[in-house]
Amino acid sequence: MNHSISVVPTQEEPFHKNILVAKPLIVLGLEMLLALLLSLALVKFHISGIAWIFGGIAAGTLILQGCRILYRYTPKPNRIARKVGMGFVGLTVGLSNSNSDLISLASGIPIFIILTFFLLLCGSCIGYIYSRLSKTNLLTAMLATVPGGVGVMSSIAADYDKNVTLVALVQAIRVTCVVLLIPFIARTAVGSYWNSPILPVKQALLSLEPSQLGLLLVSLLITGLIIYLAIFFKIPAGDFFGALLLGIFFNSLLNWLPFIGEIHLSPQPLINIVGQMLLGITIGEYWGEKPAFGKRTVGCALLSVALTLVAGAIAAMLAMQLTSWDWLTCLLVTAPGGSAEMILVSLALDHNVEIVTTGHLVRLIAINSSLPLWLFLFRRLDSQLNEV
Repeated sequence: MNHSISVVPTQEEPFHKNILVAKPLIVLGLEMLLALLLSLALVKFHISGIAWIFGGIAAGTLILQGCRILYRYTPKPNRIARKVGMGFVGLTVGLSNSNSDLISLASGIPIFIILTFFLLLCGSCIGYIYSRLSKTNLLTAMLATVPGGVGVMSSIAADYDKNVTLVALVQAIRVTCVVLLIPFIARTAVGSYWNSPILPVKQALLSLEPSQLGLLLVSLLITGLIIYLAIFFKIPAGDFFGALLLGIFFNSLLNWLPFIGEIHLSPQPLINIVGQMLLGITIGEYWGEKPAFGKRTVGCALLSVALTLVAGAIAAMLAMQLTSWDWLTCLLVTAPGGSAEMILVSLALDHNVEIVTTGHLVRLIAINSSLPLWLFLFRRLDSQLNEV
């Protein structure tokens, strides 16, 4: 009797484990398929550049809402998919900047630091205002309003047992607004550059030469290792930053090898397309999983996002006074959106990619390196306010 009972779980356990593993993969496969179809439709309507992100946002939202409504299954946002997307985008951007002289921009690093400090200061003030209006604790409000990215801020909120869904809501609204607004503002500024043709997936795949395919596989293996290390050591934005550096120096490392001829890896459109779709899908997933919030919560979130966008616009005007950059470059450098997304916009426009890349890299390094300090300060201030 006891023997028969003990045998049944050992037979069913692998099946249940397979189901738990298969469900997220099925959801991701459906999201990728829908994102591809929607993105191709957007390309037909001459919304090029980062159409694949838009398609991914819509696909991630629709698929997760469909799972909730039709199957009563609510998958969590796929953070591994976002890290893979960040790695692919970082590799693409790095390869596109491999021939640029980023070192020559080192003299402008103090300006990038000033702009980053200004945005962090504004984010802290907005977070304080948001905490008072929404009646939430200060640390949650700061994590929601500081421009550090949806995934990073949400994971920190989970580590400190704060309101993850509220943090993800505000961050998702801000990133989505910036990703949707900035490209259309840029389109009015650069006109025909925005409508440059994008290689379809089939053509992008068939354009791979045998030598390029081998180098691409090597670069993807190294990118996979970088993503694994970023996940294992919990390095914020380590996937994007590491893959970006790999792309920048990959061809230089090839030239140092004595047994490699005159070959180099060029940016691959297919990797860019897949990376963009994964980024968009993970943004859309945060919308798809959102529970119902009250009007006050949504109103306070929208107000904080509006204030953050205003702060970004003021930072852009400050950058125009401190530099000789045009207004679009200043806007792309200071936009409070995802670093990968804003660099992709500049890459799609072919508009001062090296300046935008350097500016967002400085911001990534500054935010992530100062995380322990300002988390300590916010927690300390939060506890003092609670005592009062």
